[in-house]
Amino acid sequence: MPEGVATVSTKHDHSLCKQLLSQFSDYIDGELDDAVCAELEAHLADCPDCRILVDTLRKTVSLYHDQPQPELPADVQRRLFKVLRLE
Repeated sequence: MPEGVATVSTKHDHSLCKQLLSQFSDYIDGELDDAVCAELEAHLADCPDCRILVDTLRKTVSLYHDQPQPELPADVQRRLFKVLRLE
């Protein structure tokens, strides 16, 4: 292998991917405790598939937050608040 050329391991245990998948959203939102965050970041350093997934999720959230938030019509808001018992 030429010097400076990175190799990619084709053997990766995806069972950890499945375990961590449910925590990606909390990771992006900064809501994980330090130990879980460190475990997830160590996994991301070794797993290109999960890195792509986290990057895509992060971009999706960013695009959503960059969009203007639509105004909820008053009658819909009233009905929603009534159902949620927030009135």
